[in-house]
Amino acid sequence: MPEELLPPTAERRPTVRELHGDTVTDHYAWLADRDDPAVLDHIEAENEHTDAVLAPLRGLRDELFEELRGRVRETDTSLPIPRGEWEVYQRTVEGQAYPIYCRRPRGGGEEQVLLDQNELSEGHDYVGIGDLSISPDDRLLAYTIDTDGSEQHTLRVRDLGTGEDLPDVVELVYYGIAWANDSRTLLYTSPDEAMRPWQIWRHRLGDEPYLDQLVVEEPDERFFLGVWRSLDDRWIVISADSRTTSECRLLPADRPASRPVVVEQREHDVQYSVVTAGDRVLMLTNREAPDFRLLDAPIGDGEAIGSWRELVPADPATRWDDLDAVGHLVVVHGRRRMIPVTLVVDLDGGERRELAWDDEVLEVSGSSMAEADPHAYRIEIESPVRPRTWLEIDLVTDERRELRRTPVIGVELDDYVTERRWAPAADGTDVPITIVRRRDVTLDGTAALLVTAYGAYEIGHPASFSHSRLSLLDRGAIVAVAHVRGGGELGREWWEQGRLGAKPNTFGDTVAVTEHLIGQGYASPDRVALWGGSAGGLLVGATISARPDLYAAAVAEVPFVDVVNTMLDEALPLTVIEWEEWGDPRDAEAYRTIRSYAPYETLPTTPPPAMLVTSGWNDPRVGYWEPTKWVARLRETFAHDPDRPLLLRTELGAGHGGPSGRYDSWREVSLINAFLCWRLGLTG
Repeated sequence: MPEELLPPTAERRPTVRELHGDTVTDHYAWLADRDDPAVLDHIEAENEHTDAVLAPLRGLRDELFEELRGRVRETDTSLPIPRGEWEVYQRTVEGQAYPIYCRRPRGGGEEQVLLDQNELSEGHDYVGIGDLSISPDDRLLAYTIDTDGSEQHTLRVRDLGTGEDLPDVVELVYYGIAWANDSRTLLYTSPDEAMRPWQIWRHRLGDEPYLDQLVVEEPDERFFLGVWRSLDDRWIVISADSRTTSECRLLPADRPASRPVVVEQREHDVQYSVVTAGDRVLMLTNREAPDFRLLDAPIGDGEAIGSWRELVPADPATRWDDLDAVGHLVVVHGRRRMIPVTLVVDLDGGERRELAWDDEVLEVSGSSMAEADPHAYRIEIESPVRPRTWLEIDLVTDERRELRRTPVIGVELDDYVTERRWAPAADGTDVPITIVRRRDVTLDGTAALLVTAYGAYEIGHPASFSHSRLSLLDRGAIVAVAHVRGGGELGREWWEQGRLGAKPNTFGDTVAVTEHLIGQGYASPDRVALWGGSAGGLLVGATISARPDLYAAAVAEVPFVDVVNTMLDEALPLTVIEWEEWGDPRDAEAYRTIRSYAPYETLPTTPPPAMLVTSGWNDPRVGYWEPTKWVARLRETFAHDPDRPLLLRTELGAGHGGPSGRYDSWREVSLINAFLCWRLGLTG
């Protein structure tokens, strides 16, 4: 490699802090100063280096991109959603990177374009839509737009009669907007300097933003605020959530200037969510039920909530995590030992029955339509071998009708198989694994294996369908999703066993899954890769530090790898709320635990495998400097080895989610797949 293509060895500008009697040296702290021209020079040099190393893969990357593009119906229309006299949908056009949001009269009629994201993208490398909301009188569209990936949105309102935006513009808003029933009042969320959504404001159309009225302010830095409009159009819901505690307020949509009513006062470590159904409010809560139970109570004109009645009791074998109201019926979604469970409850009589599903490896979610048949309910299902499919279910007769299936062009899906396996962790805990492969791949210990995992925030790693994954499967790879502790796949205890002081279980489970699959003949020991993003990128870094010998390659997308320094800096976005996930390093024991696995602090003792690391210059969730500093330390520690390249790629015009346009996103995943094919011997 020519010397001029190697990333520069930057002059160190160390900072030293004394904590708990231990000296912490942040060798590359200077890389967090985005105003320093040397920082951008460093990152651009890294990008040039990565592009040079991966240049021989350009043909393979283009091939993978065309394969992915060829499987997708580029000109397509989503399933319409009924809304009053209209049905709303979005469509895409071949060659255009973004969706077009539309509506048309129910029963047929001329289409009206609500918002064309392609037009909004003109002059921008990035454009993301945070929220879209049509006013109750159907005349206005409120939307929020982010043009650099920073998630700092601008709120605008469009007149759907003229297609022109109103003068109303509110800068720096977060996710979450809600119309009042007068179609003139909007509630929106505002973040603080650390990008924590901490205020809900009320805007009256035609007023200057400085006249907006504060509705709710949350002083506790552990809590995020959210706002949305209830499906029955009676309420505006305002939520306050930390990682372990919840509080919801209801504001009558007819009286947006009134005082919101608290559903249940917050109580430490008690979480709940609410859905309104006519004159009742439904609450899914973990009070006296670690994996949640369903309660309901009468609600009148917003002045008070009545006494609670239990509709679905706690079940130690089932985790309930979502609910919808459909007329007098309630649909509750959950999981029982990884298998989806859907329960239908009659609000009038209290009767309960389960809907049956035909596959244990399945993702199930739903959304009711308040204006449709009172018994009709839409459900989305998918699996690694079944593209997302929308069903309409009659909740009384259980009659099912397929409404739409995501097209997959030129692919025979019966050629692929998925299965569920369990791997014993070091402490004897069984860890679930979802595996997908081609039927004709022989399990003789010679195949390439890609392990993916997340393991944080009680978020389950979905066993979903992927158009891009098919290119790896068709080249003989086996893909395994490791549902490690720290996620929510097996209920609250699964999360508790993988957070705070128990966080090392997450990385131990990843190792155990990998070794188990090798031992069971799913992979050749020298053809295994690990892939994760964000908190899953932390998993990649910590696992590689512990077992660099176990993997031939690793991909860490926007990885949260500088855990010690980030958790010590309260001014950074997310830090305070994250203490309930990772621990507060001001506490000596928490500090020792975090430092024991934090990848930037705890490097591997032998050279790591070939690695591709990504970051986003405008990322508000994981600062670009985290992966940049980590790669710099790895380069400093281990001699350059062309057989084990350490590559960093920073998207200079994007944030946490990478590029915003679909074609740029496809090119990014095709680059990652090309890297994996190269390192796993799948290029032949």
